[in-house]
Amino acid sequence: MTALPAPRPIAERGPVDRAAFDAEIRPAGRPVVLRGQAADWPAVAAARASDEEFVAYLKSFRRDDRPVGAIVGQPEIAGRFFYTDDMKALNFTRGTSPLFPFLDRLLRDRDHAAPIAMAVQSEPVPELLPGFERANPLPLVAADVTPRAWLGNRVRVAAHYDLMENVGVVVAGRRRFTLFPPDQLPNLYPGPFELTPAGTPVSLVDLAAPDLARFPRYAAAAAEAETATLAPGDALYIPFHWWHAVDSLAPLNLLVNYWWNDATRAADPATAPRGYDALLHALHAFKGLPADQKAVWRMVFDHYVFDANGDPAGHLPAHAQGILAPMTPEQRARVTAMLRRLLARS
Repeated sequence: MTALPAPRPIAERGPVDRAAFDAEIRPAGRPVVLRGQAADWPAVAAARASDEEFVAYLKSFRRDDRPVGAIVGQPEIAGRFFYTDDMKALNFTRGTSPLFPFLDRLLRDRDHAAPIAMAVQSEPVPELLPGFERANPLPLVAADVTPRAWLGNRVRVAAHYDLMENVGVVVAGRRRFTLFPPDQLPNLYPGPFELTPAGTPVSLVDLAAPDLARFPRYAAAAAEAETATLAPGDALYIPFHWWHAVDSLAPLNLLVNYWWNDATRAADPATAPRGYDALLHALHAFKGLPADQKAVWRMVFDHYVFDANGDPAGHLPAHAQGILAPMTPEQRARVTAMLRRLLARS
């Protein structure tokens, strides 16, 4: 077997303020670990004290015990939320659970050699634990960015990407992150669009035991990998579209993350740009074309969409630019209306 290089450490800094985050870290477009960024959170103090104290702290924010979304996998998956061997289904089930019994089960299973894999994923914190977000704020991000909770035991999440920037804060337990730049997409062998554990396609490569006979290009991705293990109070900035695999390393873990995309967050939801939707439409429109036509369409997209040759409407007077005019909210609404008319006819 070909030996793969060990991932490089992700760059690290200590705690930063919002000004440094926006002026130095985000523009660089690289992941950064922010050690101790949330070290003063009461939740982190409770987690450092004991698992029992941490669970009691979480329960103090919940006034009822209505069910929350949860996923569960049998012990034989060893915590890896993924596909069944035939890739016809996922290897876990989705359901609901009252939060308090879920937390109690995490405590009860701590010393179990092969526990059921359990996770509450992407739950809005103000709904899951009302008031937690005020007691444990993160001034790095805008106040209107909703924190989300990722709670569970020792689980493994396949490498995937988000269509947003991301800051994740480890509150309890430890998590290992392995990251790859966006351009490693072909070397990570993404799975299907239609059936996915995480919303966007996930890498089919098991990073713990990569099968290079089946996935030979992964060797190139491994050469670009970066990794870090975060403890309670540490945070990680993940730029837009960076692939990341996440391993929860303790029997009780909580991550709180913050997703945002400045290109869409201030837009009208009815007309906000949706690049992922456009990708699916492009697959429908171009996938079956012959190679020579695909090459022409690639040139057209480079010119009109990605400004490969400068402003494609720069030679036109403003009144004649039409759909090529700057994408103001009003222009976006007009284009959205035109797209809806076109789609209604197709």
